Amino acid sequence: MQFIGSALPDVVIIEPKLFGDARGFFFESWNRRAFAAAGLDVEFVQDNHSRSHRGVLRGLHYQIEHAQGKLVRVIEGTVLDIAVDLRRSSPTFGRHVALELSADNRRMLWIPPGYAHGFVVVSEVAEFLYKTTDYWYPEHERTLLWSDPALGIAWPRGIAPTLAPKDAAGKPLAQAETYA
Repeated sequence: MQFIGSALPDVVIIEPKLFGDARGFFFESWNRRAFAAAGLDVEFVQDNHSRSHRGVLRGLHYQIEHAQGKLVRVIEGTVLDIAVDLRRSSPTFGRHVALELSADNRRMLWIPPGYAHGFVVVSEVAEFLYKTTDYWYPEHERTLLWSDPALGIAWPRGIAPTLAPKDAAGKPLAQAETYA
């Protein structure tokens, strides 16, 4: 695996080593030793899988207590994936990383605790997998407003987002609960 830094030092792009031949391909999507050697000594407790259609925007989600680290990837289609630093003590507070994840590029993204996360589907459909370092606690879930101009996220043009009510009602950064 190759671990590549992003515009935010704690968010890491992971490119797995692909082994392919006429039969298809194989790659490791998680290897605790490889991650630990790259400084990412994490333990996952939950795997999640979503399927969404073009324009579905999920996020920007985080848990104010029981903050989750996430290892995310796409196994069908393409998404624009976003991570926003919500740690007030961080020099990158309020900044984001945007990265295309797809079944074709097989890239993964490590998003540590303390970040909001979301994505929008840019292909006809996308299947999205992610591991989390803590369980889901609905009472602690919060949503950062995806369209807050203060975030400066360049969402894809020509895609009208389809939102869940909780995502449409997200709070702008100035009003959101954040981490210390």
